[in-house]
Amino acid sequence: MSQEWLIAMGLFLVFEGLMPALFPKQWRKTVVEIAKSPEMNIRTMGFISMLIGLVWIYFVT
Repeated sequence: MSQEWLIAMGLFLVFEGLMPALFPKQWRKTVVEIAKSPEMNIRTMGFISMLIGLVWIYFVT
């Protein structure tokens, strides 16, 4: 694996851990609300996040 890929994965884990580390109560409430959402809404949010990530990568590289 390239060093850039490993750095990217490390940054991903840092960002994923920020919210539960800094705001655990609010993070838990948000996760519960997301779990109550219809599957299609969650799927749509996931696809939008992926598209934003791909556009970000395109413009950065």
